[in-house]
Amino acid sequence: MSNPVFYADPAELAGLLPGSSYTLGGDEGRHATTVKRLTLGEPVDLCDGAGLRLSCTVSSAEKGLLTVQILDVLRESAQPITFTLIQALAKGDRDELAIEMATELGIDAVAPWQAERSIVRWKMDKAVKGPQKWRQVVAAAAKQARRSTIPEVGALLGTTGVCEQIAAADLALILHEDATDSVAAVARQWQEALAEHHAGGTVAGGADAAATAPHTVLMIVGPEGGMSAAEVEAFIAAGARTALLGRHVLRSSTAGPAAVVLLSQELGRW
Repeated sequence: MSNPVFYADPAELAGLLPGSSYTLGGDEGRHATTVKRLTLGEPVDLCDGAGLRLSCTVSSAEKGLLTVQILDVLRESAQPITFTLIQALAKGDRDELAIEMATELGIDAVAPWQAERSIVRWKMDKAVKGPQKWRQVVAAAAKQARRSTIPEVGALLGTTGVCEQIAAADLALILHEDATDSVAAVARQWQEALAEHHAGGTVAGGADAAATAPHTVLMIVGPEGGMSAAEVEAFIAAGARTALLGRHVLRSSTAGPAAVVLLSQELGRW
């Protein structure tokens, strides 16, 4: 069974070595001692949210303060293919449910999208508080999933911003009910094209360097009312492809996590 995870200041964790002691305070220390009620000798992992994991054992637990002895230090390697979910704002906290599940399933980054048909609008204070709430949601989900990394939360995007994200990605999928090719089929086609490119690669560093370069896969999910035709056209013009998630129409909260599962299996992350 994996150890419970708590996040600590990256600067404080950076120089720690096996045999060192560290005291966790603040909200995480209170959670460890008063909610989880960790006690002497129990195993626990401390993470910096960016891939650093310290395997520890509890040496003392007081109210709000957890002191541990570090047993091992591990820097988890980055995924060769990273996943980003562009999630349209949706009512009833369905957008938050989407990023929560996607985080548990392994998403690397999320970005809120103010789609034309989004009922929820982030204006004034909400434009500041909305991303902050999303960061809290993904941090809690990452902790629940015992991840060493917390997904990045990007700035609120409009159509132009989404197009810029598409242009920068290696593969961008518009999850759309009118698509003819499945998510799995599009992913396989992309992987085959990538393999052919790498096999004959004459890029700087040779084929081996090209094959190991990280790639970004983008998933775009619309709001409850779906994407407008103008949005879909703009995204396709920017380089995205439409992809189908199955025979039935999924909720805005379900489509992204479903795509993460399919792509994780198809692209070898699982």
